[in-house]
Amino acid sequence: MKTRRNFLKRAGLFSAATLLTPQLNLAFTKKSIYGVQLYSFREAMLKNPKKALETIASLGFKEIESAGSNKGYYYGLSPVKMGETCKALGMTLTSGHVHLDDKFERTIADAVASGQEYLICSSLPSKGQTVDNYKRVAEKFNIAGEACKRQGLKFGYHNHEYEFESERGQILYDVLMDNTQKDLVHMELDLGWVVVAGKDPLHYFKKYPGRFPLWHLKDMNMHEKVSTEFGKGVLDIPLMLELKELSGVEHIYIEQEEYSSTPIESMQYNMNYLKNL
Repeated sequence: MKTRRNFLKRAGLFSAATLLTPQLNLAFTKKSIYGVQLYSFREAMLKNPKKALETIASLGFKEIESAGSNKGYYYGLSPVKMGETCKALGMTLTSGHVHLDDKFERTIADAVASGQEYLICSSLPSKGQTVDNYKRVAEKFNIAGEACKRQGLKFGYHNHEYEFESERGQILYDVLMDNTQKDLVHMELDLGWVVVAGKDPLHYFKKYPGRFPLWHLKDMNMHEKVSTEFGKGVLDIPLMLELKELSGVEHIYIEQEEYSSTPIESMQYNMNYLKNL
């Protein structure tokens, strides 16, 4: 990634006065409400979801994004119970990772029952690293977005690194962006996977302003291509947060898939890092 100085010089997105006012940046960060992607606590959630959620709440998280498991999207709890459990602990179930498959109608109904706002498709519904396939997927996403909108939900997509491959001179993720309706398909940008793919998240903030209401905030160890604690990898997290308004982000979910110690210790480290910015 480019250094902060080089990026600001190149992009000219904000005035120097705005970017160099530490009081404003600090206040903006402290007001942020961070969430967590539950895949970060996948083993604990499968073992005892209520106890795991209590631990997560104790770390200071305020929003929850669920993920698929061998006990379903709510880890063996009913959708209603999942939403109620989060609420009782001072958190909100705002989003969930799901598959766009033949059970999607039931998935929508469960999401409505849980009280969540977003359904995020976690992987491409059809394989094929071609422009034509990504155009077909974009149309499927538009249709899914319409179905969700009718039920008061918002549909979106979470990227990995492979979407940033190119075919016929076109970046496939850009094909997806250009062929989905922004009012129907709300993108969740995983900043860590963007960097692994050799791209700059800030390029996408600028190219598609306001298109990323959700983030996965994830630092990456580029030597091993795995996630790591904040500040130990290559992602310039302070710069991401300084320019986050350009992306349109409303929900920031911290996700860490690998750990130097335990999920709890790593997440406590990440939260302390954010508090100390």
